[in-house]
Amino acid sequence: MPSLAQRAFCEALGTAFLLAAVVGSGIMAQQLAGGNGALALLCNTIPTGAILAVLILVFGAISGAHFNPAVSLGFALRRKLAWPIAALYIIVQVLGGIAGVWTAHLMFEQPVWQMSITARTGQGQWLAEAVATFGLLLTVFGCVARRPESVPYAVGLYITAAYWFTASTSFANPAVTIARSLSDTFAGIAPAGIAAFILAQLAGMVAAVILSGWLWHEA
Repeated sequence: MPSLAQRAFCEALGTAFLLAAVVGSGIMAQQLAGGNGALALLCNTIPTGAILAVLILVFGAISGAHFNPAVSLGFALRRKLAWPIAALYIIVQVLGGIAGVWTAHLMFEQPVWQMSITARTGQGQWLAEAVATFGLLLTVFGCVARRPESVPYAVGLYITAAYWFTASTSFANPAVTIARSLSDTFAGIAPAGIAAFILAQLAGMVAAVILSGWLWHEA
């Protein structure tokens, strides 16, 4: 069993890489898409799904590769992760996500400290975040229960699809939501929208925990 320090470090580093990919590819997409929003979104989607699969393959055997407070809370509620460890994971995920955003800014020679002005709000967006997180957690729990080796690819593919079938482009992650508020770029979200997004994500997570307990109660 890896040490707690190793596990926490992997959660922080993995979340940092995830946010660097989300924000960095968003900046690159804006620069290259010539104002074509659909093309920019596609250019943001593919790296995000790809990096998720890679990160889970790299860090899954050490920390479980959550990179997402909703996932850590979900495993804690299912009694698969101790609450103190879940709390530590959440803290380092948020800090790692912020570090990843700042790293992306530095790579593209932008100001490190930014606040997004992109408004993402409304009932459709909130429902989208609940649905996105619900589906993500069901993907994780279902694959862990029946096909653990498929988790990296299933999660990467799910997020790739959810970018397009949800109105919110599937943040599905409180740490991602917080970190993206600190980037006034293609991937940003205005700070005023954070609380509602996170509440919707937690609602989707709880629904997934309840349903997964019925579908895969032995897992």
